Amino acid sequence: MNLSLAPEGPAALRLASARGRWTLLATVLGSSVVLLGSTVTNVALPQIGDDFDADLAVLQWTVNGYMLTLAGLILVGGSLGDRFGRRRVFVLGTVWFALASLLCGLAPDTGTLIAARALQGVGGALLTPGSLAIIEASFHPDDRPRAIGLWSGFGGIGAALGPFLGGWLVDGPGWRWTFLLSILPALVCVPVALRHVPESVGTPPEDAVGRAGAGARRGLGFDIPGAVLGALALALGTYALTEARDSGPVAMAAAVGAVVAGVAFVRVERRSGDPMMPPAIFSSRQFAAVNLITLCVYAGTGGYFFLTALQLQIVVGYSALAAGAAMLPNTVLMLLFSSHSGMLAQRLGPRTPLTVGPLVCGAGMLMMLRVGPGASYLRDVLPAQLVMGAGMVIMVAPLTVTLLSSVDASNAGLASGINNAAARAAGLVSVAALPLLVGMGPDAYRSDTAFDASFGRAMPLCAGLLAVGASVAFGTLRQTAAAAHPPHGRTHGWLTEPPLVSRFSRHQAVE
Repeated sequence: MNLSLAPEGPAALRLASARGRWTLLATVLGSSVVLLGSTVTNVALPQIGDDFDADLAVLQWTVNGYMLTLAGLILVGGSLGDRFGRRRVFVLGTVWFALASLLCGLAPDTGTLIAARALQGVGGALLTPGSLAIIEASFHPDDRPRAIGLWSGFGGIGAALGPFLGGWLVDGPGWRWTFLLSILPALVCVPVALRHVPESVGTPPEDAVGRAGAGARRGLGFDIPGAVLGALALALGTYALTEARDSGPVAMAAAVGAVVAGVAFVRVERRSGDPMMPPAIFSSRQFAAVNLITLCVYAGTGGYFFLTALQLQIVVGYSALAAGAAMLPNTVLMLLFSSHSGMLAQRLGPRTPLTVGPLVCGAGMLMMLRVGPGASYLRDVLPAQLVMGAGMVIMVAPLTVTLLSSVDASNAGLASGINNAAARAAGLVSVAALPLLVGMGPDAYRSDTAFDASFGRAMPLCAGLLAVGASVAFGTLRQTAAAAHPPHGRTHGWLTEPPLVSRFSRHQAVE
């Protein structure tokens, strides 16, 4: 394997060139595979439960089996791409995700479905970090912002269409096709990537290599103990929260195990020569604050989206297609306006948008309390979705801008990876904990009355999490200009999680 150093990128592709357009297409298709796997599932949950005669815990695990492995392994996936090649790991993740999606679609029972969803998360962890990293490593600096903007924009369209397509498939050929849907873009993505996408690996700055000593590979190693302990803590914690209703002693033991694994994770990270999550990065007060805000707001929104898709179908009586379409305004607002709010945060500073945005989102959640049996879409559902979407617009892109400005440019990739994992973990814990906290029984989703009562108790909790996030922002962030270094088009906020940035500003072409 012949390596050649390229400070700005291995190929310096131009967007106007044929290879540049093919490379962009491959990254868009790869992101679409994960987006479809993430966004179509919620609207299919009632039908999955009915088909398997399953209880609420199965629906939670159908969502969280995927989120668990994705959140636990996404930092490892980025490291694998930096070491062995972004294209190689990107293609592996795409194939893995497609095969896991096929297994989801063919699952004969709930155990197989949950296991396949966990395998989907592994594929997503391999695929997701490489998509944006390939663009950053491959395109000429003059074309890179536009390439990222196009990637983000097309991804936003996919995010908006996901629930709509998922609902159409659930109401038509059935819920299994919501998983099989991810296979089509994967079949196109893999040959395009293998033929047109240049290979690259990450290289730490020369001064970092010098400080690490001869023979050291800082920034390219693997913190396997940290990854295992982090994933184990998440898995045990999720099990404890999800199964607490029916598995008292076992769930309690899992909770204790989660705490032990979490403490061990912190100790390992402090002592590791190349930690997955370096404790020193949290010495930045703004970075620590942004991640605390992220945990609060993504816990609230994760629980909201999980329960709202069910509320619209079980209580209001919408079809899966109507439920997916009902939540479109939220995503469309983010797609249209998030980049503008990111630029506004760069000019005005982070405190105002990160205080106001979560409060507006919380107001939208409280407005969902009006959505019950016989609710009107125009009078009840749509206003809540518009307010929720406005809050997400105000909040999501400034959160990313503030995060990237809280660390040196050389640590932007690491910071975005930690923040992305934190957001996913927050949503994971929320989906596991909320039904327990509001007293939602195993068969609550079979009764519109029981589910509506639980939903009414859950929305104030979700709004309260957003209010805590707003309080943290107001109390810890300074009202100063946010961006210490330009985000290069990364202010688009269509993602349900913060975007990932490549860990390295220097790359090596692999011929």
